[in-house]
Amino acid sequence: MTSSGCYAPSAMAQQDPAQRKSPTGDPWNAFGYLVAGVAFYGLLGWLVDLWLGTSYIVGVGILVGAVLGIYMTWARFRIEPDSADAASKKNATNQESQ
Repeated sequence: MTSSGCYAPSAMAQQDPAQRKSPTGDPWNAFGYLVAGVAFYGLLGWLVDLWLGTSYIVGVGILVGAVLGIYMTWARFRIEPDSADAASKKNATNQESQ
């Protein structure tokens, strides 16, 4: 097979940054991250409590799960400025200061 028969569109590489889809702020996604983090790490803490014969690690697991769920929500839904927008803002502030 020759390389001229291959079809490889370059439309994705040249996509306009304004047309990129940013993550939507669906509250159920945030709720899912929080509940999954608390449930998973709470269960993990409970199992470690059974294994070690303690009773406080389940609470630590729940807190760690909540913190990680909040972090995952923040990481998923944060809005990063485009490099072009950041460069134009930087140029505008430099011109104002001169």
